[in-house]
Amino acid sequence: MLGGSIYIAFIRFAVSLAGTILLFSLLARSRFEKKKTILYYSCFSVALIFLACVWYVVDWESCARMVAFTMYLCFAILAVFMSSDSVYLTVYKLALVFYLMSVFVIGGLEISILFFDRNLWADIVGRIMLILLIAFLIDRYVKESIKGFGDYVENEADKFSVVVMIICVLLGIGYILNPSLNREMTPQRIYQVLTNFFLTGTLQLLIFRFYLHVGREKEYERENQLIQMNYRLLERQLEILEESLEAGRRLRHDIRHHNAVMAECLRRGETKELLQYLQEYDRETDQGIPKTICANTAVNNILSAYTRKAENEQIKVTLEVELGKNLAIPSIDLVAILANAYENAIYACMEVKKYQRAQECFIYLLLKKRKNKLIISCSNTCRKETTLKDGKPQNEFTGGVGVSSIIRTAKKYSGDYDFRNDDGVFTFRLIMNIESGNAGKEQIGAEER
Repeated sequence: MLGGSIYIAFIRFAVSLAGTILLFSLLARSRFEKKKTILYYSCFSVALIFLACVWYVVDWESCARMVAFTMYLCFAILAVFMSSDSVYLTVYKLALVFYLMSVFVIGGLEISILFFDRNLWADIVGRIMLILLIAFLIDRYVKESIKGFGDYVENEADKFSVVVMIICVLLGIGYILNPSLNREMTPQRIYQVLTNFFLTGTLQLLIFRFYLHVGREKEYERENQLIQMNYRLLERQLEILEESLEAGRRLRHDIRHHNAVMAECLRRGETKELLQYLQEYDRETDQGIPKTICANTAVNNILSAYTRKAENEQIKVTLEVELGKNLAIPSIDLVAILANAYENAIYACMEVKKYQRAQECFIYLLLKKRKNKLIISCSNTCRKETTLKDGKPQNEFTGGVGVSSIIRTAKKYSGDYDFRNDDGVFTFRLIMNIESGNAGKEQIGAEER
């Protein structure tokens, strides 16, 4: 610190704290609305700057050594409370902000020392310019990617690795921000500062790139699962089409025989026998018509296809479906959930039969709409060894078919879901807010327009 009056110290504290809050706000999402967030930050800043100024007057030497750490630690406590991210992700972003704070604090000091003969105002102006430059770069190049990166760290990162990474970053930056007071401007000192900045910044970049790569790999895996699901859906649709074509061929083949029988009856004047024959024909025709499960065409087709597949595997199926023709939720999203759940249930039953051929397997599927809620529940026989990881079934017990797709669609409609295994009976339950999904769809449509 270059010293100066209490007024200069006040301006320096205010600039540094405002820069730290600005950079953290660009990287993290507040859990409060905008007005409340500004109020909390303002009250905190006034109190902290006042205490820092008192410390500066009482003990200038210890203040110069420790004020940056102390103010940042106080801000970190507030940031954890203000951020809507998880604790691990918030701490990572605080470590990144800590590094950026060291850049503009040390940068301002070095600009003043190297080029302006330790001018106090040069230090302040240098800090402001560096803060604005960093904020511009974050907003222009980092802000969007850090959101996806945050999701990857929160969902995919090993917590131990995150802790070790944060400690390494904080130690590196701590060395930079803890210089001795009486430093001489020597090439060795400049080299040490630049080396620490480079190494710590490189560590941040490597961590960012690593978790970004891991997250994207997971995204590709989920996309691959979605492709597999679409492939299975196409298979089911082709089965339906083939059955329809086969039924049409049989109908065309049989109709000639029916016409011949009716013509012969008419030639002989056997009207009573003809009427009886037509009644039998109507009964047989009614029996051949596929059973309608619900009024929604897409749901009816997918449930019919998978029900036939399950029954072919000697699996008892019970459906309890109460669904209208038109829903606020797009059919593709609803079919994605049902197809994945039903496919996984069939796979689980087939796995049981593989090891216990005499075991009777069942699938019970419930689908109902209650006001603005859509309720889905699927229970099926499964192996007792089926375990859950982080509340979700593992791929080896679902055939690798899109549990993540179910979860993603559920989150899209603010849905609550859970999976459990009750001693060989696997249950999946989901409640979705249809109005929320519809509102989201309308919002997307408005943005496109």
